[in-house]
Amino acid sequence: MTNPRSAQPVTAPPRGDSRQLSVSSSPTPAELTDCLFFCPEDGRIWLNDQRMLLLHSSSFGALRSEVIARLGLEQARGLFTRTGYASGLRDARLIRERWPQADAAAVFRAGTHLHTLEGMTKVEPLYFKFDAESGFYEGEFLWHHCCEADEHLAVHGVAQDPVCWTETGYAMGFVSGLFGQMVIFREVQCRGMGHASCRVVGKTAAQWNDAGQDLSYLNVSSSLSHPDPAPAPVPHAAVGPHPPLIGASAAFNAATQALQRVAKTPASVLISGESGVGKELFARQLHQLSQRRNGPFVALNCAAIPDNLIEAELFGVERGAYTGATHSRPGRFERAAGGTLFLDEITCLSLAGQSKLLRALQEREIERVGGVHGIRVDVRVVAATNIDLRKAVADGSFREDLFYRLNVYPIALPPLRERRDDIALLIDAFLTRFCRDYERTPAGLTMRALKVLLRYDFPGNVRELQNLIERGLIASDEGQPIDLVHLFRNEPLPGDPYGVDDHGSLSNSMPPAPTAAAAPPLLETLGQLDPAFTLHGLESRLINEALQRSAGNLAAAARQLGLSRAQFAYRLKKHQPAAD
Repeated sequence: MTNPRSAQPVTAPPRGDSRQLSVSSSPTPAELTDCLFFCPEDGRIWLNDQRMLLLHSSSFGALRSEVIARLGLEQARGLFTRTGYASGLRDARLIRERWPQADAAAVFRAGTHLHTLEGMTKVEPLYFKFDAESGFYEGEFLWHHCCEADEHLAVHGVAQDPVCWTETGYAMGFVSGLFGQMVIFREVQCRGMGHASCRVVGKTAAQWNDAGQDLSYLNVSSSLSHPDPAPAPVPHAAVGPHPPLIGASAAFNAATQALQRVAKTPASVLISGESGVGKELFARQLHQLSQRRNGPFVALNCAAIPDNLIEAELFGVERGAYTGATHSRPGRFERAAGGTLFLDEITCLSLAGQSKLLRALQEREIERVGGVHGIRVDVRVVAATNIDLRKAVADGSFREDLFYRLNVYPIALPPLRERRDDIALLIDAFLTRFCRDYERTPAGLTMRALKVLLRYDFPGNVRELQNLIERGLIASDEGQPIDLVHLFRNEPLPGDPYGVDDHGSLSNSMPPAPTAAAAPPLLETLGQLDPAFTLHGLESRLINEALQRSAGNLAAAARQLGLSRAQFAYRLKKHQPAAD
């Protein structure tokens, strides 16, 4: 998982040479293979924190052929080159963030293992060397069993030009993302042209001198002084001190697009979703995107206010309205004038409170408790609920007319278990925030911990994930990775996922959590220590040892045995003759 200290734009390693690289240098092929795991029960495959796909190579070939037929060879080449380039960039970031202290050459070599692991081709590095300070890179590789070449041969026959566009794009993306400037790879031999295998050569764009055609397939500048291997998939961020909205999944994007669409209008909005999904954060974001952004945002949790006080809280109080009302004060409607009033857990309002809220929404006028005249208010109301309001209307606990008044534009927020692609983003965000708040620098999360978090159902949603990361940071040691034992206490964990073993077969990929060796039965152990032991004698011995350790302090001795002072004193008195 991302190390907060390395969550920066990827920087170029200094220099390296594959001929001086140890085969045991991390990341090793085994370490990279451990990053790939399968979750059959929910239909996801992960490479570390990136979702992957298994796709029939023939289906890929059919797609490729149709794209060529529709766009022509040149445009199709550009499309597949860019697709591979984006994949290579993401893998470059994975390597740099997961192994920030790895040897520079080992980091570059990892791309050959990942490219192979992902099934497009078997990469054999002949050599590579580089010097970031002088801007020099040179490498030569063989690609065996290249999927793209095989599919091109099957459909189009032998080609006149190289056809491994996706693989070439991947190599350019991975190496450029690490090196800090554009590195161009070219096939000098291609299996699709009838050669036994594909041979590729990589150099910087400046070293090629004629890289214009290569760059045109990418539509990128030849300068990559600040490459961004993984464009931040966080399309929305709240303004001000409040945490930003974070997500890139389809479910999250659907909700945020709905929010953006309604934000510019004056319409009432009803946000629904389970507890902990971030309803107030969405309401604040809606306020910031609206024309009322310069006005106040006032929030009220209706469940936190007793029924007899809700009217005063919403509409305000005039002096003398009831015993204890020593001065007049405005309610939430008045305080939110010109801005947004967020009413959370709206179903907790009593029917009387619902009636008064409905009148305020319809008339845009309120009356303070004890008041004699109306007060005009200009407020946009955003309501939120974690239960089905239609069902509440049907069972008579919520007014139907108020429901339709609030439900002008509904936005349903998905639970975290339905937006698993966002979990890794949220982990990084929470870890970075808490590392700053607590001034801690852990070594990220272990692979085991990440695998469990990506598959955990999170009944408490985003709030629970936030709490787990905070707990893990507190429980872990400085400079050490956060593991399962730091994150979870009594929460039920999902079953083990499957990974790829050393033989390429699926197997249980989660090693057991570190535990002490299984202890022999207690009765057997005690019998070996004293064949004539009794329960009475054992209790007497424990009491006397605890008393000796605590130098006669009864309270301290009691704590050692998990007893109260009175309980310990009672047992001590019972065994006093034996103690004497």
